[in-house]
Amino acid sequence: MPEKNRKPIVKGDRLALVIEDLNNLGCGVGKAPDGRAVFVAGAVAGDTVLAEVIKVNKTYLVARLLTVSEPSPNREEGFCEAPLSCGGCIYRHLTYEKELVLKRSYVQHALKKAGLGEVEVAPVRTTGMPCGYRNKAEYPIAGGEKGLWGGFYAQKTHRVVRGDSCSLQSEIFGQILRTVCNILTKQGVKAYDEETGKGLFRHLYLRMGKGSGEIMVCPVINGESLPDEKGFVRDLLNAHPQITSILLNLHTKKTNVVLGKRYRTLFGTPELEDVLCGVRFRIAPGAFYQVNHDGAELLYSLAAAEALEGGKGGTLLDLYCGAGTIGLSMAKHFSRVIGIEIVEEAVESAKTNAALNGIENASFYCGDAACAEQLLQAAEQACGKLLPDVVVLDPPRKGCDTALLRFLASRAVPRIVYVSCNPDTLARDLAFLSSLGYAPGTVTPVDMFPRTGHVESVVCLTRRLDN
Repeated sequence: MPEKNRKPIVKGDRLALVIEDLNNLGCGVGKAPDGRAVFVAGAVAGDTVLAEVIKVNKTYLVARLLTVSEPSPNREEGFCEAPLSCGGCIYRHLTYEKELVLKRSYVQHALKKAGLGEVEVAPVRTTGMPCGYRNKAEYPIAGGEKGLWGGFYAQKTHRVVRGDSCSLQSEIFGQILRTVCNILTKQGVKAYDEETGKGLFRHLYLRMGKGSGEIMVCPVINGESLPDEKGFVRDLLNAHPQITSILLNLHTKKTNVVLGKRYRTLFGTPELEDVLCGVRFRIAPGAFYQVNHDGAELLYSLAAAEALEGGKGGTLLDLYCGAGTIGLSMAKHFSRVIGIEIVEEAVESAKTNAALNGIENASFYCGDAACAEQLLQAAEQACGKLLPDVVVLDPPRKGCDTALLRFLASRAVPRIVYVSCNPDTLARDLAFLSSLGYAPGTVTPVDMFPRTGHVESVVCLTRRLDN
């Protein structure tokens, strides 16, 4: 049909589409009759689909998948029983082999955009276990005439969708959720309402130590206590004797933030213990800890291999060190490990973890990686001027501050191992370090979060001899 005679596409129209691509948000990409891109969640490259337009923009359309008339050879069904609206597994309809190819291409594309198209990107490394890898769960709680229940927030909303099954989490999490809801329903507990601020039970927060087998159960409540705490502990342990600690998170602020700042221990210890890379770690309930235990061991082993390429011994500087997981896992290979972290509680945890393992060559200090001039102030007051042989960077998604990278270059650090959770900021920082005289080696993507759009990467940069 000639362009001037074509009927404008409006919301509610149905389009037959051939899906040509898949983006990192998990949406299949087709082309509308007027040439605009159409994004369809749940569609896979190679599918022929019927989709209903739900959003119209000048340059693109968003459509809801209705039927798949011709499935792609890369389509896979039956990965998870959770409702589609949970939005957790954006690649649940894609074969895992194709997902790994896509994630490698994301890293390659980011490097190319940053002018680093010549940098080699290895195939994505994986543990081979795309299911059951998450060791942490946060279930929002709702309720009705039949009592309390938990589930997931529908994507981009705070509407709770009922569901206790998640293929990314351990089966025991869903079982504990059902038990907790049943016990508190019998006690007459009501679910928290974000609109009114009334109701007691807000979330159920669970953590597991894969290397230790320990399980922490933590109801988040809008108050100071449960109606019958002794009975709650008794009934919960009778149903799940493998639980090692039960805490209450006391969260009375009217906010949608999941956790409050106060905890009270009802049973066991206030911390979870786990073993990672052969090192024992005590993990406070609110502390950061990698949610994929086996994936973290793979990631850290690759980082260690890069750090040790120049030989054992010397000084390792671990920036953004958190509770010391990376530095302590590498401590046996270096004469000295210095960890720097801005969060004081994390620094104290790192010190505790070093003592727990009898590691005497690791020290941890407070310092802000965004303030290069004062970054090593506390460490150098204790240790003298630091000229590290290797620096490990493990920044948040926003990447590193340019002042920090300049500071490392000014110290002529021979090797920088960069652990990234964001290909775009990794590429940006590699380009900047390259301008400062560092040559990036092969980038190795790691699939720490199978079935999601996230990909981690490890790369070592070496200082050029002419600098």
